[in-house]
Amino acid sequence: MTDIEARIDTSRPHTARIWNYWTGGKDNYPVDREAGDRIRELHPGIGAYARADRLFLGRAVRHLAQEAGIRQFLDIGTGLPSADNTHEVAQRVAPDARVVYVDNDPLVLAHARALLVGTPEGRTDYLDADLRDVDTILEAAARTLDLDRPVGLMLLGVVIFVEDDAESYAVVRRLLDALAPGSHLVLSHTVVHPSMPDVDAAVAFWNENGTPRLTQRTPEAVTRYFDGLELLDPGVVPCSQWRPDAPADPVAMYGGVGRKP
Repeated sequence: MTDIEARIDTSRPHTARIWNYWTGGKDNYPVDREAGDRIRELHPGIGAYARADRLFLGRAVRHLAQEAGIRQFLDIGTGLPSADNTHEVAQRVAPDARVVYVDNDPLVLAHARALLVGTPEGRTDYLDADLRDVDTILEAAARTLDLDRPVGLMLLGVVIFVEDDAESYAVVRRLLDALAPGSHLVLSHTVVHPSMPDVDAAVAFWNENGTPRLTQRTPEAVTRYFDGLELLDPGVVPCSQWRPDAPADPVAMYGGVGRKP
């Protein structure tokens, strides 16, 4: 048994594996499916949220590669591989794009090395680190990315795992401060919203039964992560409604894209 395999806990549901289950993947265990079904009973739209977040990633990365000329991506909180991962979207536009994935979940890392394979012209790498380990992430990412050139910083559904508000804003700021002007932040976050009370029930169930715990924030609090950046239209909105390819219903996962001046 490898060190990574030894770290995989199949006795408790894990967010990455449940997310994989909701999006139709097979990299999950009975405990994850049971918890995922219970959460879906409390909040029937949760599967749509997971899919909306994945589609938001694709549209944001496509914009950065096509319109902003970004050729480097730092994707923290990667999650389990599925269709249209960051490197696949970016390298369809620019085969020479470089992507560094960061996650601290052992199952994610085990699958990443097998499935997240980039183009011959580009480069793809994987780091075992926590979002809070900013210095470790930046030092290791610099072996693949040129941090003196613009980078697309991808933080989709990961800042929710930093419970303390001040710490969460500080982590994002430290990452952005290390990146060159012209870099972009792509961030999504579960929100608390008075029109979606079933989300609160689902989050409460998760925090009692799953790992790691997550924190909801208001749409206004999510917008604060973009302070000091040039926020792209349409701003911080339900991620299903960020430049959608077709009209879409709102979800309780909000997202936005901002450019570092």
